[in-house]
Amino acid sequence: MFPLTEENKHVAQLLLSTGTCPRCIFRFCGVDFHAPYKLPYKELLNELQKFLETEKDELILEVMNPPPKKIRLQELEDSIDNLSQNGEGRISVSQDGSIASKNSNLNVCNVCLGILQEFCEKDFVKKVCQKVEASGFEFTSLVFSVSFPPQLSVREHAAWLLVKQEMGKQSLSLGRDDIVQLKEAYKWITHPLFSEELGVPIDGKSVFTRMAVMKALNKIKEEDFLKQFPCPPNSPKAVCTVLEIECAHGAVFVAGCLIVSFSGRYNKYSRNLPQTPWIIDGERKLESSVEELISDHLLAVFKAESFNFSSSGREDVDVRTLGNGRPFAIELVNPHRVHFTSQEIKELQQKINNSSNKIQVRDLQLVTREAIGHMKEGEEEKTKTYSALIWTDKAIQKKDIEFLNDIKDLKIDQKTPLRVLHRRPLAVRARVIHSMETQYVDEHHFRLRLKTQAGTYIKEFVHGDFGRTKPNIGSLMNVTADILELDVEVNHLLWNAHWQSEFNQSYALWH
Repeated sequence: MFPLTEENKHVAQLLLSTGTCPRCIFRFCGVDFHAPYKLPYKELLNELQKFLETEKDELILEVMNPPPKKIRLQELEDSIDNLSQNGEGRISVSQDGSIASKNSNLNVCNVCLGILQEFCEKDFVKKVCQKVEASGFEFTSLVFSVSFPPQLSVREHAAWLLVKQEMGKQSLSLGRDDIVQLKEAYKWITHPLFSEELGVPIDGKSVFTRMAVMKALNKIKEEDFLKQFPCPPNSPKAVCTVLEIECAHGAVFVAGCLIVSFSGRYNKYSRNLPQTPWIIDGERKLESSVEELISDHLLAVFKAESFNFSSSGREDVDVRTLGNGRPFAIELVNPHRVHFTSQEIKELQQKINNSSNKIQVRDLQLVTREAIGHMKEGEEEKTKTYSALIWTDKAIQKKDIEFLNDIKDLKIDQKTPLRVLHRRPLAVRARVIHSMETQYVDEHHFRLRLKTQAGTYIKEFVHGDFGRTKPNIGSLMNVTADILELDVEVNHLLWNAHWQSEFNQSYALWH
């Protein structure tokens, strides 16, 4: 059943006469169901021409400038040139009364520039699919994103003003929202074709215009627009060109985790290894980092373009991370390979661990983006356990440190340490030292094991940072104290039941 009604006839006649394709005519007549757009183009054109046949071989052509004219078909050939202001998009009438462009065999649409004509054909769809298949990506679904040139917005605006004025003469209105968007019509036509050709479900994500063009069109007055741009849009001399076909894959998230707690963690055993590349003024200070020792292997195996590394906190370059390790996650950008068995993941983990004695990772897992968010939740509420080797300027006995064992939930104020003031804002942060446990070594050394609120600067809690951390070990003992070694022993972060369930579900999806 043809989708247009007698009420649409005048507008459809006007648009076709000015060089608009059948599918764009459907859009401006508010045809918002899919089936008509999917019909073969030649069939659509023939059906539209039959629908627009007028009695007594008369055809009404109206444009905004010059005034409307009523012309018999035999007179149209001589008169039609007067309708074009710049000579482009000349129109002729064939013997059967159909209108065709002299500029090209395609009769390129003056609104969509051929997008709803040539680029809806199976030959073009096959060309895109060949590009996808040649990219080497593994995928089970596809998101199809198309970006159209901003010139289309201007042409559509001009066509809308033409139709709006014509409908106004019939006491009818046409808002911008009444027009079916080009991106929607294109999606209706091509998505089934792409899905059939590639054998996977298709999702759509389209960008219709450049924001600057749309803002300008929304602000410009109709009379000013009409002075600068022809209404209707002139007929183009050639179809628009596809500039580029790109393939990309959604990000893959990899996390390391303990089987017991299902939390992603790494251990660092070196006191000369930063968490991330240490580069100052363009110069690398150390040859590697935790991030690189892990991600280099993942990039190679997943054939990804790049990565983003994140973790629950960070340790200084000279601090070891022992015990149950530190949670981390890596986002792999545009990976070409995404399907792995659990055995392959275990082998990848072993390869990372065998490559260096400076780090170890635990039970790598594929996880979702949502799952990664839980790693950052409750940063201030988490606790960590540290072990520090402390030096004092005064000679001490075992009894001089025992009182520290009895201190519980000590509240301290820490002004931003001098050593990080270049990268963190100046502020005073309240932190809690939950408990301390001492071990006497000799007259000038003892070990301190302390459980603290996450985010506590342990080095500054020991030496005081010139009084910027109050109280501190030095002030509590009435000595000058400094820290010689520091280790992170326990990171008390356990994923809750919801997180664990979400993790299990995401893991099952990947396997």
